[in-house]
Amino acid sequence: MNSQDCSDRLEHPTEERPMGQRRFSPAKIFTWLDNLIGKIEAQVLAWGIMIMAVNTIANVFGRYFFNQSIYFTEELNQFLIVIITFMGLGFVTRKGRHIRMSAFYDMLSPRPKKLLMILIALVTAVAMFVLAWYAFEYVAKIARRGRVTPALQVPLYLTYIWVVVGFIVTGIQYLLCMVKNFDLDDEEVYISYTEIDCYEDPEIAEVMHLYNQDHPPTDATVPDDNPASTTVSNDDQEARS
Repeated sequence: MNSQDCSDRLEHPTEERPMGQRRFSPAKIFTWLDNLIGKIEAQVLAWGIMIMAVNTIANVFGRYFFNQSIYFTEELNQFLIVIITFMGLGFVTRKGRHIRMSAFYDMLSPRPKKLLMILIALVTAVAMFVLAWYAFEYVAKIARRGRVTPALQVPLYLTYIWVVVGFIVTGIQYLLCMVKNFDLDDEEVYISYTEIDCYEDPEIAEVMHLYNQDHPPTDATVPDDNPASTTVSNDDQEARS
C-alpha cells in the first residue's frame, strides 16, 4: 500500500461501492444509523465542550471581579466531563482512532486481516454491551435510592446514565465495523464503518500537501550571501594564479 493510494482512499472514506443492481439493502439502514449516531455525537460533544468552557470562564470572572463564585460550576463541569468522556468513546470508535496493538495483525494478508477484524469487533462489541448492562444496574440502583446532587438538586442517575449510553453507542459502532468487514470480496479492511485501515493520518497528509505546494522542490543553486566566503574565494583564486 503506497502513500498515494492511501491518501486517495482517505479523501472519501464514506463512499459506498456499488454491489450489483440498485435495490433496497441493509447497508442503507446501517449507513443511515451510522450517520445519525455521528451527528448526535458531534452535537453532544460540541455543546458539552462549549458549555463547560463558558461555565468555567464565567466562574473565573465572578470570582476575581465580583468575589463571588458560581455555586454549581464544579458540579456542572463534573456532569459535562462524564458526558464528553463516554460520548467521546463512541465518537473515537467511529473515527477509528483508538490505540491498537497490531504487531501480529500487520503480518497478515488482507483476507485474514478482515477475519481478525471481524473477531476483534465482535468481542469488543460484546464487552461494551456487558459493561453497559452492569452500568445500567448501577444507575438503576441509584435511581431507586432517590439520590440528588448537592448543588443543583437534580437526580444523580442523570449524570451516570451517560455511561450506559456511551457503552451502547460504542458497542453499536463495533457491530457496524464487523458488518462492514463481512464483504470478503472487498480487499479493504475497515476499522470502523467508514474508516479504512490505513497508517497515513489524513490530517498529516493534508498538512504535507499544503507544505509541498508552498515549498516546491527546486534544483537552483542558493546564492551565498556571506561576504567572508566570497573574500576567501577571491584570495584563493589570486594565490593559485
